[in-house]
Amino acid sequence: MGCSGGRVRFNFGKALSKASVFFTMVLIFTYFFYCLTGFCDSAPRTLYSQRGVDRDYDALDDHRRVLDDLRPARNRTDSPRMDAPTGHLLPPRAPDITNASARSDGIPVSNTFGTKRFPQAIIIGVKKGGTRALLEFLRIHPDVRAVGSEPHFFDRFYDKGLEWYRNLMPRTLDGQITMEKTPSYFVTKEAPGRVCTMNCQTKLIVVVRDPVTRAVSDYTQTLSKNPGLPSFQSLALKNSSTGLIDTTWSAVRIGLYAKHLENWLQHFPLSHFLFVSGERLVSDPAGEMGRVQDFLGLKRVVSDKHFYFNQTKGFPCLKKPEGSSRPRCLGKSKGRPHPQIPSEVLQRLRDFYRPFNHHFYQISGQDFGWD
Repeated sequence: MGCSGGRVRFNFGKALSKASVFFTMVLIFTYFFYCLTGFCDSAPRTLYSQRGVDRDYDALDDHRRVLDDLRPARNRTDSPRMDAPTGHLLPPRAPDITNASARSDGIPVSNTFGTKRFPQAIIIGVKKGGTRALLEFLRIHPDVRAVGSEPHFFDRFYDKGLEWYRNLMPRTLDGQITMEKTPSYFVTKEAPGRVCTMNCQTKLIVVVRDPVTRAVSDYTQTLSKNPGLPSFQSLALKNSSTGLIDTTWSAVRIGLYAKHLENWLQHFPLSHFLFVSGERLVSDPAGEMGRVQDFLGLKRVVSDKHFYFNQTKGFPCLKKPEGSSRPRCLGKSKGRPHPQIPSEVLQRLRDFYRPFNHHFYQISGQDFGWD
C-alpha cells in the first residue's frame, strides 16, 4: 500500500514536470510567432532598451532635420506659424523657441533653427548684369540667407500664392536677412505691384550693365543653347538698310532701364532701390559689396580679402574658404567669349540707347558712364 502510494506520487510529479516543459515550449513558440508576424514591435521594452534605441533614433532624426532646415527648402508642406513680416530689419530679440514641428511619431520637437520669412530684400535685375555674382558674394555674409535658384514667383508662379513662396525661403534667425534674386522681375510689368502686395518696404537691388554689352552677352547665352540662332544683327535691326532697332527683341528691350524703372517707381520710392554697377562689380567687387552691405544695414564683412581676379574667366572669384579644396568661381556659363559683332551695328545700338541711358542716370541719380 505504501509502495503503491509512493509510485502514484512519483508519477504525479513526473507528469507535472512534463506539463511545465510543454507549457514553457508553448510560451516560447507563441513569442517567436508574434515576433515573426511583427507584433513584438508593440510589446513594451525595458527602460534600458527604450533609452538606448530611442536616443539613437532621435539623434539621427534630429541630424537629418538640422541638415534639412539649413538648406533651401522646396516642395515642403511644413510652414511656420503665421506672422506678419514687415520687411524691416528688426533689432535682435530673444530667440523664438515657441515654434514646434511634429515628427512623424507625433512627438513635438522645438524648432530652434529659425523661421521662414518673406524676403526683406530682392535682387530684381537685370539679366546678364551680374546678379549671380552679387548673390554669391552676398552669401558669404553670415547674416544673409538666400535662395540659390531663381523662384520666379512674381512673374511666373504668382498663382501658387504667398505661402508657397514663403516655403521656398531658407530659415533665418533674428537679425538675419532673407533674400532671393530673379532678374526677370525688373522687366515684368506686374511684378512691382505684386511685390508691394507682399511688402511695400522690400529693399530692391538692380544690377545694371552697359546695355549694348548686356545685349551681346544675352545673345551669347541664347546662342550657346540654340546654335541655329540667327545672327545678332538680324535680330537687333528691323531692317539693315534703315538701321532701325527692333525693340521687340528681349535682348534689346531689357536694356531700356529707364522705362522699366519708371514702372517700379509707381509702387516704390527711389530710396528703396540700390543700383549696382555690373562693371564695377568686376573691377572693384569689394567696393560695390561695401555699398550693398550698407544698403542692407549689414556690417561690412565681405571685403577685399574674399576676392581674387581670375584671368582666365575675366572676373573676380571668391578665395578658397576654410575647409575647401579650391576657390569658388561661377560656372562655365559665366565668362563666355562673345561673338564678333559688326562695329556699325554696335554703334547703332549705342546711339539708340544714349537718350535712355541719360534718362536712367537722371532718375537713379547715378552716372554709369556708358557713353
